[in-house]
Amino acid sequence: MSETVNVAEIFGKNVFNEAVMKERLPKSVFKKLKKTIEDGAELDPTIAEVVAQAMKEWAIEHGATHYSHWFQPLTGVTAEKHDSFISVPDSEGRVLMEFSGKELIKGESDASSFPSGGLRATFEARGYTAWDCTSPAFLREDAIGVTLCIPTAFCSYTGEALDQKTPLLRSMQVINDQSLRILRLFGNTRAKRVCPSVGPEQEYFLVDRAKYLQRKDLIYAGRTLFGAMPPKGQELEDHYFGAIRERIGSYMKEVNEVLWTLGVTAKTQHNEAAPAQHELAPIYDQANLAVDHNQMVMETLKKVAGRHGLTCLLHEKPFAGVNGSGKHNNWSLVSDDGVNLLSPGDTPHENIQFLLVLACILKAVDVHADLLRESAADVGNDHRLGANEAPPAIISVFLGEQLEDVIDQLCSTGEATHSKRGGTLRTGVATLPDLDIDATDRNRTSPLAFTNNKFEFRMVGSSDSVASPNVVLNTIVAEAFKEAADELEQAEDFDTAVHDLIKRLLQEHKRIIFNGNGYSQAWVEEAKKRGLPNLSCMVEAIPALTTDKAVKLFEGFGVFTRSELLSRAEVEYEAYSKVINIEAQTMINMAGKQIIPAVIRYTTQLANSLSSVKNACPEADTSVQQELLVETSALLSDMKVALAALTDLADVCAGMSDGKERAHAYREKVVPAMEALRKPADALEMIVDKDMWPFPSYGDLMFEV
Repeated sequence: MSETVNVAEIFGKNVFNEAVMKERLPKSVFKKLKKTIEDGAELDPTIAEVVAQAMKEWAIEHGATHYSHWFQPLTGVTAEKHDSFISVPDSEGRVLMEFSGKELIKGESDASSFPSGGLRATFEARGYTAWDCTSPAFLREDAIGVTLCIPTAFCSYTGEALDQKTPLLRSMQVINDQSLRILRLFGNTRAKRVCPSVGPEQEYFLVDRAKYLQRKDLIYAGRTLFGAMPPKGQELEDHYFGAIRERIGSYMKEVNEVLWTLGVTAKTQHNEAAPAQHELAPIYDQANLAVDHNQMVMETLKKVAGRHGLTCLLHEKPFAGVNGSGKHNNWSLVSDDGVNLLSPGDTPHENIQFLLVLACILKAVDVHADLLRESAADVGNDHRLGANEAPPAIISVFLGEQLEDVIDQLCSTGEATHSKRGGTLRTGVATLPDLDIDATDRNRTSPLAFTNNKFEFRMVGSSDSVASPNVVLNTIVAEAFKEAADELEQAEDFDTAVHDLIKRLLQEHKRIIFNGNGYSQAWVEEAKKRGLPNLSCMVEAIPALTTDKAVKLFEGFGVFTRSELLSRAEVEYEAYSKVINIEAQTMINMAGKQIIPAVIRYTTQLANSLSSVKNACPEADTSVQQELLVETSALLSDMKVALAALTDLADVCAGMSDGKERAHAYREKVVPAMEALRKPADALEMIVDKDMWPFPSYGDLMFEV
């Protein structure tokens, strides 16, 4: 049996959290820092030196030798540069360990080496990292040693945001300001702050590392570019919530322990729907902490896997034919006096504040459906969305029977007089208790589903940062809140005005509500009739970032400038082209250097065997061998033609200079050419002797973990 872990003892032990700060900082410094963290007050630079010294001493006591500004550039992963605490030796050659307030607050990195979408040229290198004191510093222990990681924002020399964190923090300020206006309208003067609360669920696959290293597609692309389905997939539904195998359990145990020391509230773990697929979910936290923690989760999942002879695949679709991986983003708004603005209560038809908030959110999602869809746009997600395992690419909102009934009452009669209630589930077994059931079911096909007191945005891809969708959610809802507050603050009769506003918003934006089967073709046709956008792939979604509507929204609230939006669109077009090009080149390499030579060896052996049989026994029936040889040779010929076509198209696209045009060319020409190459290759895998096939099969990867 493994050693028992006391979670209470290890939780947060590697975090410079409030308890540590309270113990180590002078009372006046602690109060100033806490005010900045909790109230959003401006950081007093005079306290930085004191905080830096306390942070350094704490880190060194825990074995740290280096510190790093930990930030989130537009690469989708985190970045860091390590500096040791040592300073210039004194006259006697003794080294001192130093860390200044300036080093805590500000760092510098080569901004031109990260994606900037033209904001930084190669010769314009300077970029700055700025301490985000609202997210606590933490210690990371690994083969390098112990490193003090300081969460930071990353911006250019000219002030533009080059990261995920800066716009997120801006959007949190915006939603706070406008949410407080809504609360004040209803007489709440206690709340000083409203914060978006986020809980991102993380899905992932685990495969044996030795097998992973035999597949160039997994190494270079993170997904299988070739592969025939094994006899069994997920059709028996026996992996979902099934017993966790010993090897996986050992891995999960270490992942939890590492995350708990980092203050990440890893809560739920289970097997997911597909073979070799799993999920980890934390308890909700304020948005910027949730984003930081999710990055820690992804890093930890990958790093710990190697210590168990495994590799963690975070790609949205590592295997064709089985479920892909997503990251459900659970979003709500909570005030510092404990009010959840998305809590309907027992009688939502009487909860006017909730109905106003709900109506505003429906308006925000309807008006900015394209932006919300774009926030989940990712190359890997193109393989997942709408694939009968994930939400469709059409944005809609699921509210459930209870709220839909209230809305119908308001829209039809102008008054809501009742709310549907939950009932009692009686199992019919005397020894089992009767259970209270909710007033409405859940809908797993909805992109944005209301689930009791939060919205679950189910479109986000498993490898993606949750920063972008939360920036969009925060900002579009803030806009709707602002417009509502602007109107209601001027009303002479508030009760009548708020009632009329709720009814009007619900009537105008009811088209975004859909409680049915999002997987059905009928919904696609219905959504088209309603005028809802259907942006089926990443390159179709990117333009939503730079519409006049988007620029007005983000510039109006100071979340993004026009140049920042244009740069992000350029970064995304470029990322799409680069990923597809890597995948295409990997397929070309695997097909030309591995699959085709293996098939030639097989056909040569088959031909020699056929010749030997005929020579030894002319009357023997060799029709099966002959048919196999003909079929294999035909598929090999098809594969060679498809390989040549893909090679030519990839070369043409790589030479294009316009980023948007190049991305569309990769989508419209290279992606179909990749599919054309894969088809004969996968058919050949089902014929060629397994011992001759050059890399592990789907069955080897998904079932032999």
